[in-house]
Amino acid sequence: MSQVQASPTRTRQVRVIIADDIQATRHSTSLMLNLLPETELVGTATNGVEAIQLVKQHRPDLLILDVNMPKMDGISALSEIRRLYPEVKCVVISSERDEVVLARAKKAGAFHFLVKPFTSEELVEVVTRIIQTQENRNGRPVTGQLRDRRDVHLRQLASTYAKMHRTDDEALAVFEELAENPYCEEYWLKSLAMIYVIRMKWSKLKALAARLEE
Repeated sequence: MSQVQASPTRTRQVRVIIADDIQATRHSTSLMLNLLPETELVGTATNGVEAIQLVKQHRPDLLILDVNMPKMDGISALSEIRRLYPEVKCVVISSERDEVVLARAKKAGAFHFLVKPFTSEELVEVVTRIIQTQENRNGRPVTGQLRDRRDVHLRQLASTYAKMHRTDDEALAVFEELAENPYCEEYWLKSLAMIYVIRMKWSKLKALAARLEE
């Protein structure tokens, strides 16, 4: 179990603990967190027992923990942590998407479930949702750096989905969120229009077409 000293020169919003018995996963996840100025890695654990100890010590905002760990597995640790500190958001990670494990994780109170190896974009989305939850709880709007980072993330997702020609619900939600910005680029609006055509959402297409003609 290791503890990470916080940098006194950086202001962060989300305190994070990583729990995984695989060193490579702990390392790659910590590198992803370095890309997020809203986060602070306060400790890493190699098993469920250490994870609980670190949570008691640091009271983090986010715990990222693996399912399969020695001494105590991730789901058991999650249940204990959520019992003691229900405000801590827990993201369960696993090498495969097992529906039984996923159901157990949800029942234990997992905030999200990621399949390894997950991408930095996936982690950004989870952290952004956690920050939004904190902002909403404190009665403050999501603005500034967080809003900018969310916009960047949405454009990255939209670019990926456009290349894959995705028109499913997830892609639709991303393009519609981008379109909520009154200064949204025309390219994204046209991409959204194509999705509306394919999905035969004519009323939405009509409104979007009027916006494009302005």
